[in-house]
Amino acid sequence: MLETGMKAPVFSLPDKDGNTVNLNDFLGKKVVLYFYPKDNTPGCTRQACAFAAAYEGFKQKDIVVIGVSKDSTASHQKFADKHELPFILLSDTELEAIQAYDVWKEKKMYGKTTMGVVRATYIIDENGNIEKVMPKVKPDTNALEILEYLDSIAE
Repeated sequence: MLETGMKAPVFSLPDKDGNTVNLNDFLGKKVVLYFYPKDNTPGCTRQACAFAAAYEGFKQKDIVVIGVSKDSTASHQKFADKHELPFILLSDTELEAIQAYDVWKEKKMYGKTTMGVVRATYIIDENGNIEKVMPKVKPDTNALEILEYLDSIAE
């Protein structure tokens, strides 16, 4: 895992509409960058919907929310449309950002070991540095935990 204070690895990835998004596009703003395993799976859907429900709180704070998985742009488009997701979804089919942020890990399921994306969230500050690392986040509470954290540092 990357650590607090490190420079956030820069990447350029396509969003659900096929537009290239570069992390540096958001310098001057805080970014919530969350990695998740797969569109339309139960945990990932709950996490995305929790971010969508909390999105107004992020917008009020002028914070950019970006979800990243290795799904295709077409998959992201369907996922975003189905669940009315108002934030950026990036497709990382080549694992560029996923590996740079050290979230491509060995996973065990049903006795089988495979490689996959582990759920993790990074908060990146206005200067492009990692402000907070949240490994092994819970899908249902991740978005609200971030808002609580942001409220606590704003006081």
